[in-house]
Amino acid sequence: MPERTGPWPALWSLVIGFFMLLVDSTIVSVAMPAIMSGLGADITEAVWVTSAYLLAYAVPLLITGRLGDRYGPKNVYLAGLAVFTASSAWCGFAGTVESLIVARVVQGLGAAMMTPQTMAVITRTFPPDRRGTAMGLWGSVAGVATLVGPVVGGLLVDGLGWEWIFFINVPVGVVGWVLAFRLVPVLPTHVHSFDVPGVILSAVGLFCLVFGIQEGETFDWGTIVGPVSVWSLVATGLVVLAVFVAWQRWNRREPLVPLRLFADRNFSLANVAINGMGFAVTGMALPLMLYAQLARGFSPTQAALLMAPMAVISGVLAPVVGRLVDRMNPKYLAAGGFACMIAGLVWLGAILSPDVPVWSLLLPVALLGFGNAGVWAPLSTSATRNLPPALAGAGSGVYNTTRQFGAVLGSAGIAAMMNARLAVHVPGMDTADAGGGETDMPGPVRDAFSLAMGESLLLPATVLVVGFVVVWWFAAPTPRAAVAGWHADSR
Repeated sequence: MPERTGPWPALWSLVIGFFMLLVDSTIVSVAMPAIMSGLGADITEAVWVTSAYLLAYAVPLLITGRLGDRYGPKNVYLAGLAVFTASSAWCGFAGTVESLIVARVVQGLGAAMMTPQTMAVITRTFPPDRRGTAMGLWGSVAGVATLVGPVVGGLLVDGLGWEWIFFINVPVGVVGWVLAFRLVPVLPTHVHSFDVPGVILSAVGLFCLVFGIQEGETFDWGTIVGPVSVWSLVATGLVVLAVFVAWQRWNRREPLVPLRLFADRNFSLANVAINGMGFAVTGMALPLMLYAQLARGFSPTQAALLMAPMAVISGVLAPVVGRLVDRMNPKYLAAGGFACMIAGLVWLGAILSPDVPVWSLLLPVALLGFGNAGVWAPLSTSATRNLPPALAGAGSGVYNTTRQFGAVLGSAGIAAMMNARLAVHVPGMDTADAGGGETDMPGPVRDAFSLAMGESLLLPATVLVVGFVVVWWFAAPTPRAAVAGWHADSR
């Protein structure tokens, strides 16, 4: 690593891109009703604005992690940031929902190029006993983005229109590109062959699985076209992913996913846990925003401010948690974080109604902030602590793929859950009817709609229970004596 730079300036420049990715996701959730109204989209099309991005983000992560190892994380990150910034402008100029979905796919590809490089740089520039502090900064940025994204998104939607939630990325992307170009070090590269069959199998399997879940309610879990049914797509996705895993084991050259990564217990468990966290964070946003704007009649800005306690608490506590990760077993912090997330979602689900006082909503939202702060840094540190530098790209690619796969399933699963609960409480109404910006629902419909959105939050809460359970099996951190070996290995 060049002497003129250190790990902290590089990390600060990279978090700008990370910040932009998170802001983009949260902004879209707040703007969804406006996008649906402006482009004449129903809920299924609108959900695909998110799902297409997440799918395009998740599928290439395995290969983009290896690209960073081969061509350098700095080069791949800069290329991804350029793609993301340009496609953000495309999103803003989109005149139809179909054009917006295509632009979001390209945006997701840019994000996929960026994300593994950021974790790889942390893994390769910070020693294991200091990564918790670095991941704490990472978590605090996530907390700030959680607040800034919805609030700025609400102000932009209210004042200038939904298009500006994408246009705002352009100047931020340009600044982030210049800083990363100047401050991120050029790290040694490693020659890798590319597992083309693995890429194809993973892409086909993920697409079939997610598309099947996404469209299940639309097609009443029956036939999509001809002999193709929802269940056949889901089954095909599962089978193809099983073949993918088998291929990774059989491939003796260089598999896309080196299965020896999973020999480390903490890496395996952290991947399971982060999958659930990705599911929950994505899955909880849409029911809350639809409830706030449709059942309560809040503006996008007012709806976004409901999440302010979570963002502030998470942003303040994340650096503290990061320092604690370097001093204690991360499993206790992660377990506490998951417990707070579960309790907050169950609490919210139980009280959602058209006339519940706003302060009553802010209390469980604040609890979500404590949970959010307690999860990210412990999981990321546990996953990467024992990775050798040569596998940093592959490991970060697998970890981020797992997280994004959870987010994709969360987006698809919550759409199905919302429609299922609306079918019970408001027969004849689904989220396609609710998504058109209608805010003059009759009182009984508001009550039923709120109840359906509250019950939908139990799905991400249930998924988080898995994360809570698995983190208790984390092995104790590697003794400090092993850190010297990391230094020798990373030279």
